[in-house]
Amino acid sequence: MKNRILQQRFLALGLLFVAMFIYSCARNPVTGKRQFMLISESREKAMGLAYDPQVMQEFGMYDNKELQDFINNYGKKMGVISHRPKVDYKFRILDSPVVNAFAVPGGYVYFTRGIMAHFNNEAEFAGVLGHEIGHIAARHSAQQQSQQILAQIGFIGAMLASEKFRNYSDLAQTGLGLMFLKFSRNHESESDKLGVAYSTKIGYDAHEMANFFQTIQRIQEQSGSNIPTFMSTHPDPGDRYTRVHQLATKEQTKVGNPKLDVNRDKYLRMIDGLTYGEDPQQGYVENNVFYHPQMKFQFPTPAGWQTANSTAQVQIAPKDGKAAIIFTVAEGKTLAQAKQAAISADSLKVLDSKNIKVNGNDAIALTADLNKQVRLLMYLIEYNGLIYKFAGLSETVNFSSYESKFETCFKGFKALTDQSKINVFADKIKIVTVTKDGTLSDALKANNQKSDRLEEIAILNGMQLKDKVQKGMLIKTLEKGDGKK
Repeated sequence: MKNRILQQRFLALGLLFVAMFIYSCARNPVTGKRQFMLISESREKAMGLAYDPQVMQEFGMYDNKELQDFINNYGKKMGVISHRPKVDYKFRILDSPVVNAFAVPGGYVYFTRGIMAHFNNEAEFAGVLGHEIGHIAARHSAQQQSQQILAQIGFIGAMLASEKFRNYSDLAQTGLGLMFLKFSRNHESESDKLGVAYSTKIGYDAHEMANFFQTIQRIQEQSGSNIPTFMSTHPDPGDRYTRVHQLATKEQTKVGNPKLDVNRDKYLRMIDGLTYGEDPQQGYVENNVFYHPQMKFQFPTPAGWQTANSTAQVQIAPKDGKAAIIFTVAEGKTLAQAKQAAISADSLKVLDSKNIKVNGNDAIALTADLNKQVRLLMYLIEYNGLIYKFAGLSETVNFSSYESKFETCFKGFKALTDQSKINVFADKIKIVTVTKDGTLSDALKANNQKSDRLEEIAILNGMQLKDKVQKGMLIKTLEKGDGKK
């Protein structure tokens, strides 16, 4: 009987595979080859429409019309010459200090202000722009999702067939993850090639794209975030530097070695005044206190815990990851509505709930089980027309050891009135002209740059501190912001 059931299941899976292969082959826009594809172009568009508001909520748009117009103009120009010219490409600059650019299905391309700050000419930007449009043109997201669906079906089939496989399913899933990391690296390499081709086509020197990978490598080394290539979704920056230089030479030879643009000074003048690094106005931690100058509140954070802040939420956790505090704006216009929404959202099993005051603000405190393993303490606090939600979570067996830390944090929420904590602003990029020949280090010191940030600013300039600079040359420096646009 058991074998017969398994045979029926395999027959059903086999028929599903046949149907999928018959009806799910499409021609790749870049290679022209037929490939397995379960995601339609209309589905890609719908996915982009769904993802975009989530990205905007998480990061927010950077308010700079000149930069936004720049990315729109060159993005549209490049989209037209891509392998999918009919896609309605949309481009956004995100208000994030992280050095990143990415694309999602449906034609959405995002650059952070962090990566815009680290470009040193238009050609570097154009190469990365071409890379991201390349992901969309080659339908990489759709390919990856189709392969994942196929792998999941095969994974389920193996689970049904083998009790031994079921016993080691977690390890098998790790193997699947590594397989798709490799798959993703292949996509990255293909997009590098497309970035070279597209940026060359619109008149930029793609060798500058290769040079930017040195900047990426130095940022990784400085932050200590280097990870082995086989565990990364992106190829090693050093490898990409060499390969992209080779691709650029080949592409330029193919088109007859035309005069190609770099436009260093033009780009640097455009980013003069760009916000650099973390923006304290969106929240910052100082001496174990989180301050939010715009929303005018503060609360203490546990000593030694790390804080990750975005426009959507604040996450605070110890290095061992055995507990977490999540702070965000709650759903609902009243405390009662916010409580019900929070309980419903995660199907919480409430153990205790009471109305309290937190530094004069109406609030609700409740303890609940998220599931059999995780318990949480939640505070909902009404303040300045909004309801803020704290949730402190840990494994149930360890909850008592963290509960006092959660309470100290939540009960410390109060109004921020100290002007010295409110009037704290982000650094800005200031473009200056070198006044005499020398090294970059000499020029930065002459412009009163802090000695402990010289290497950071050298990376920002895509240069080494010992590199020679000449009188009249433009370089980036940093200055303290004053809150003005």
